[in-house]
Amino acid sequence: MQILACLCGLLISLSCLAQSVQVKSAQIQVYIRDDVYEDYLKFLNGRPVLSISDFRGSTMRRDVADVVLLQQALALGGFNKSFYYLPGKFNFRNTKMLESGDSLLSFDTYWLNDAQSMSDKVFISEPVVLKGEYLAGIYSSPDNSAVFQIKSLADLQSFTAVSTPKWRTDWQTLNALPLKELIQEDEWLSQARMVHMRWVDFMLMPFFHDSKGIYQLEKIRMKVVPGVAILLNDSRHFVISKAHPDGRIASEALNKGLKILRENGRIKQLYQQAGFMLPAGSVKVLNPAEPASNAAPAATNSSPALRSF
Repeated sequence: MQILACLCGLLISLSCLAQSVQVKSAQIQVYIRDDVYEDYLKFLNGRPVLSISDFRGSTMRRDVADVVLLQQALALGGFNKSFYYLPGKFNFRNTKMLESGDSLLSFDTYWLNDAQSMSDKVFISEPVVLKGEYLAGIYSSPDNSAVFQIKSLADLQSFTAVSTPKWRTDWQTLNALPLKELIQEDEWLSQARMVHMRWVDFMLMPFFHDSKGIYQLEKIRMKVVPGVAILLNDSRHFVISKAHPDGRIASEALNKGLKILRENGRIKQLYQQAGFMLPAGSVKVLNPAEPASNAAPAATNSSPALRSF
């Protein structure tokens, strides 16, 4: 009887495992940075992502907003496949997986400048953050008191910053500022540690809701310089792998859904409630964009699915 019970237990376990495998095979495997995934789960708090209509929350920020926005846009556009997440410390490896088709899409948006460099391998969505909308905060160690006296562009010449040329828009923007030095570090987490340890004075990060302007991740602690911002004058886009079997239908659905969300104001609502997009005039932009010329905008190439750059 004991042997029979053991066999029954084994069969039940194998049956559950098979069902789990079947469920996962019907889902699409996607990769997401672990700290973003943790904050995303805390924000959902058990709620279905497609039911979310109010985007305020203590763990909501720009990259968590991207995760919510992407899934809602896909569903609105008719893409009904679900995802299962593989969290980890993914950064530039995610780009390689997109290009090879090992990953369907990125849950974090890309700068247009970066997306253009891989446009032969990915579909590029319509912009979710329009050019001119992205204001970044200056984040430093709370103990680096001199940084918090920055009031003008000229004040930056006393300070060092860190970024990577792999983020073209960030790197080009920082290169154009009158900094004491711009230091290269390709990994975001290492950049944050350098600022936290005061090896570098500051880094640029999105604004988010926190009454004291504090960003904390494990032992890393940074604070935003109040009242000022840096314009990163580029648009942000989702990218979808052309090599993935679901790539084209996902790109078509995404663009359709983004159009609906743009027209009903939900994209701006999402980013405003996330604390990323600030009320007009609430901060001083240290590097405002030059007035647009009367020249016609440059032409872009288009695919039948969505605009490709």
